[in-house]
Amino acid sequence: MMTTTTASEASAAGSSPARSEQQQQQQQAGDDATPCTRQKRKEELGWRRIVRNFTPSWFAVNMGTGIVSVLLHNLPYNAAWLQHVSYFFFAANVGLFATFLALSVLRWAAIINKMIFCCRQWGDWLVYLAWAFWWVDVLLSMATSISMPFIVMHRHKPGLQNTTAALLLPIVPAIVAAATGGIVAEALPDHGHALATLVASYVLWGIGETLAGCVLALYFHRLTVHSLPPREVIVSVFLPVGPLGQGGFAIQQLGKVALKLLPATGMFRAAGLDPARGAEVLYVLGVFLGLIMWGFALLWVSFALISLATTQSFPFNMGWWGFTFPLGVWATCTSMLAVNLDSDFFKVATTAISLSVLLLWVMVAARTLHLVVTGEMFFAPCLKDLREKDQAGSCDKTA
Repeated sequence: MMTTTTASEASAAGSSPARSEQQQQQQQAGDDATPCTRQKRKEELGWRRIVRNFTPSWFAVNMGTGIVSVLLHNLPYNAAWLQHVSYFFFAANVGLFATFLALSVLRWAAIINKMIFCCRQWGDWLVYLAWAFWWVDVLLSMATSISMPFIVMHRHKPGLQNTTAALLLPIVPAIVAAATGGIVAEALPDHGHALATLVASYVLWGIGETLAGCVLALYFHRLTVHSLPPREVIVSVFLPVGPLGQGGFAIQQLGKVALKLLPATGMFRAAGLDPARGAEVLYVLGVFLGLIMWGFALLWVSFALISLATTQSFPFNMGWWGFTFPLGVWATCTSMLAVNLDSDFFKVATTAISLSVLLLWVMVAARTLHLVVTGEMFFAPCLKDLREKDQAGSCDKTA
């Protein structure tokens, strides 16, 4: 017992300096594990932080605001005060577009549509200005629809599990440009210009809808194999409604314009056909395809609502603006069907969907404005690696 006690005491006495050294090493290791404190760079403060974290996803605000103005202007059960409200949304959309200081293909189209709807009586010069904007829209739409899918296939290669409905985003502009082309062609005073616009719009519609059909089939396969997307991007389940709703409106609008333009042309005469008969076929085909696409969009809306009910809670982010535009263009398709079919059902459906879009816009805009005021909305995920690199560099300099 005595020997043991003496050995223990000797060991304790001899280890006192070692323990002190060990404590110092542990304290130093703890200091190293603590993230280094550094002064914020000027790019992370004030207006520079807002500019640095401004991403193209903000243009979804333009999409949502623009489609609300169009819906309010074209409601089946309308009133003078609703027209004035639609003008307010149009002005707000132009202001937002100017504030964001960048081009967006879909937002070009929304502004062009309202230029025709609201300001056509100002004269032909405005129609031709909208036409010039439309040709810019066509070039940008073609560029995104052709280049972006190829880049995804050749460079990104996301794989089936990581495939989302966001693949539709670079394709939808071609469909939107086709719909806008039908609106502009109807307003152009020159018959030749209108006919060229009509033909180009049919080509754009074909490019956009066929590509969108391929992506929808791929996306449906991904859902059946890997289930729903993560809750952070669950709102993307509404995106398939966009090309269907906009495409349904576009093909009906193009058929409507063809019915007016083609009888005065020599189209189809080479085959011995009456151009007026050919125009009637295009019009009826447009309504038929619009009805089919409306039904397919209804299916995806049902899928989306069930998905949201299954997920229950999901975080608020810029993706919430994805609620407004797909449902909004679905409402425009419904409105065209209400006119072409003279259907009370589609008139009521148009009003119900349009008011739902307006309420969604108010809800999402209020949440967005609150987070803008607090500064939490200005966060660019694409800068995550850059922020980590800056932090690591600052730690190295401190060390």
